[in-house]
Amino acid sequence: MVFVHGFGCDQHMWRHVVPAFEQDYFVVLLDLVGAGGSDLAAYDEERHATLHGHAADVLDVLHELELQDVVLVGHSVAAMIGVLAHIAEPDTISRLVLITPSARYLDTDSYTGGFSESDIDDLLNLMASNHLGWQGPLSALVLPPAERPEAAAEVEQSFCRTRPDIAAHFAKVTFLSDNRADLPHVSAPTLVIQSRVDAIAPPSAVTFVYETIAEASLEAVDTTGHCPHLSAPGATVAAIQRFLRP
Repeated sequence: MVFVHGFGCDQHMWRHVVPAFEQDYFVVLLDLVGAGGSDLAAYDEERHATLHGHAADVLDVLHELELQDVVLVGHSVAAMIGVLAHIAEPDTISRLVLITPSARYLDTDSYTGGFSESDIDDLLNLMASNHLGWQGPLSALVLPPAERPEAAAEVEQSFCRTRPDIAAHFAKVTFLSDNRADLPHVSAPTLVIQSRVDAIAPPSAVTFVYETIAEASLEAVDTTGHCPHLSAPGATVAAIQRFLRP
């Protein structure tokens, strides 16, 4: 099992979930390039101008470890990174767990992603102009402090540790991405996990992912926020275990 974190986070965010799977699986934790303990010098704005670059990085790790038949667990933007990696190498990644995924964050006339163009412009402009002012507002959307104050503080601190130029670039790539056309190419059995209330990936966006992937099942976790693995780890573990059960 390979766990891949979302925007502004790192592998430490999985600590409440991973122990439940270590007995039955060879577990791999990694930091996306530009996050956590990764080599920041390896972050390349050209290579990582789309999510395909991050998907290639994940596959590089799997190749190095000579892994096949992988269950990839991806949170938030890493859900689409996992989708792209699976499509590129379906024999390498044979099952997907997509936690609070969104294939497109921007609304269109016929699709509700949860954000208007002005919403995204305001966020990206704030990140570009105020390196110390965006973390609080965004982290409050990701995990409202009233739900789990300590987890919300952890998300904000993780955002603060991300190098500002990398955070701004990755945010642009994340929030302007559109992977809706990729979903029909997913052939792996897939579990989609959504939160009851999520300002980043609203039910409309998560349902779109579930309904567009052929072999997908949907589990709703009774929590508020974009990180059920932090706010409701027990329920998240139980959902994944049901999916993986023979």
